[in-house]
Formats: sequence, structure tokens, C-alpha cells
Amino acid sequence: MDLKQLNAFIAVAELRSFSAATAKTGLSQPSLSRLLKQLETEMGVMLVDRYHRPLHLTEAGTFFYDKISTILTEMDTVISMTQRLSTPSSVLNIGFVPSILYGLLPEIIAMLKQSNPNIEVNLKDISSYQQIDALKSGDIDIGFGRFAHQDPWIQQILLRHERYVVALPKSHPLANVREQRLIDLANNRLILYHQTHLPISTTAMPIANKTIDNKAIHNNKTSRLRNQPLSTEPVTEPLLYLFAQYGISPFMTTTVSDLQVALGLVAAGEGITLVPASLKTVRTEQISYQRLIHENVTSPIYLHTLKDFVHPQIPDLLSAIYQVYEQRGITYRRQKFVSQL
Repeated sequence: MDLKQLNAFIAVAELRSFSAATAKTGLSQPSLSRLLKQLETEMGVMLVDRYHRPLHLTEAGTFFYDKISTILTEMDTVISMTQRLSTPSSVLNIGFVPSILYGLLPEIIAMLKQSNPNIEVNLKDISSYQQIDALKSGDIDIGFGRFAHQDPWIQQILLRHERYVVALPKSHPLANVREQRLIDLANNRLILYHQTHLPISTTAMPIANKTIDNKAIHNNKTSRLRNQPLSTEPVTEPLLYLFAQYGISPFMTTTVSDLQVALGLVAAGEGITLVPASLKTVRTEQISYQRLIHENVTSPIYLHTLKDFVHPQIPDLLSAIYQVYEQRGITYRRQKFVSQL
């Protein structure tokens, strides 16, 4: 078997249509059918049930697709990494989650360019989860994210922990309370916004949440009653997990598509939320940001890149990060990425 045969099978398996697969692969339908038949003949196994519309994979075909698609993805990653090793780019492509941009990232980039005037930097707004695939494909060289990842292709370092603050409408009774406790916030509607969730946790709490989009932020708001029985489902939503650590379940929650929408709802008096402290300059006319007394209610900042390919400009980026931390008086532990090659 060869890559052409495997790619033909993958296209048919994913699209369940020979005509759609021909459009994706650029092959003619006879060529696509021939490659698929050759693969089945060599394996001695029928992979596709051609007598159903849309096409169905056989049981063997489903098993083969699950395994071979993973292998082909890894091959694409290896090919991309090999190409980058042979011709390293002078451009440093940096992925970041939006909350990082409100913090020290602009200062860090300015510091990097000050010490490396000729460096070219591209910044890409991309979620923590999507950054892993972007690193493998070469779309980014390094990523700033809020979540730890367990991936054999990726290495990461923890830069620091950033304290959460509570964001309340200016009209809220607690808006001027300088030190807040989570238990005092539990009777409010908590607005959730994270698109990436934590790894599986063993903490259990009531599950009765409703996800909405930007066009429906005033509709179908869901109540979370504290006298509900505990669910055995794990708590993976980051803000709910913070409350669950203290045995607290917010009375009501609303889930929106991103952090900016969450702050928009807070500004409109529709609830409260928790955000990293770097965002406390956003919408200050309508929102009061107050400190939480809980020292462990923090949001980590991770930096991650590939294990086997560290862009030559990444050590300079790390140096710029630590210089900014020193100027700001931020406690940190100096680390570095290690190339496996």
C-alpha cells in the first residue's frame, strides 16, 4: 500500500461520498475507486460498503480508519517538522489566547524587538486547544495558553500564575467591597466563557448549565439550585471548578462564546464573572473589578512548543519574558525549552 491509496481511503471515509472525495483529492472518480480497490485487495479486507447511500465503512474499515488517520496525522507532522528543520524561518509565529493580550504580551514583544531589531513576529489569536494542532502543522512556532496539555509532541513550561478578580456591574451591592469571597458570590448568575476545559477532575457538583451564543444572550438562562443532588459527572469548566474546590455551587450560570461577551453581559448587569487580573482595565466605566481573598484562585500561563523543534528565536523570547517579569517585580522560576534533536 502507498500514501495515495491511504489518502483516497481517508477522503472516502470522512466524506462518505465518492464525488465529494474526488473534489477533495483532485482525483477522477475512476482513479479514486481504483486506488481504494487496490488497497482493499492488498489487505484482503473490504473497507467500504458501497451498497449504501451515503457510503458506510465496514466494521474493519471503521477500525482501520481510526488507526490509520492518527498515523497519517503524525506523518504530516513529521514532514512539516522536517521541512522546517531544513529551512528554518526567520519569522516567529506566536499563538496566544485573547486574555494574554490584555496582560504583558505587548510589553514582551516590545522587549523582544528592542533586543532583536530585525526579528519579524506574527501574532495569531488562537485557543489553547487549537494551538497544539497549530504547532504540529507549523502555523505557529510557540503558544501562550491557559491550560496544561499532555501531548507526546509538545513540551511546555509554566510561566506564572495570575490571580483571578471578580468582575461585577457597577450597580452591584458588592461592587465596592475590596476583598471578595467566593461564598458571597454564589447567589449571583455566574457567566462562563471558557472554550477549553480542564482535564478530568474527580470533583462532583450539580450539572444544569445552558450554552448560548451571542444572538441569544438574553434568552434561556438556566438556574443552578444549590439543593440539587450532586452529580457524579466531573467538573471540567474552569470557573465552576474554582467554586467546587470550596464546595460551592453557583446558584445560576450562563455560558457565552468568549470572554468579551461575558464582560459585555456583566456591563449590562446580567451577572458576574471571574477574569485574570490583567483584564481589569476593560469596560471600567460599567464594571467594578475586585480582588478575591483566595490565593489559590489563579489562572496559569503556559508557554508551549514542539519537543523536537525549538525555533531559534524562542530563547530570545523567553529572555524578553523574564526581563519584563523582573521589571514588574513578578516572581518566576527561570526555565528553558530543550530540543530533543
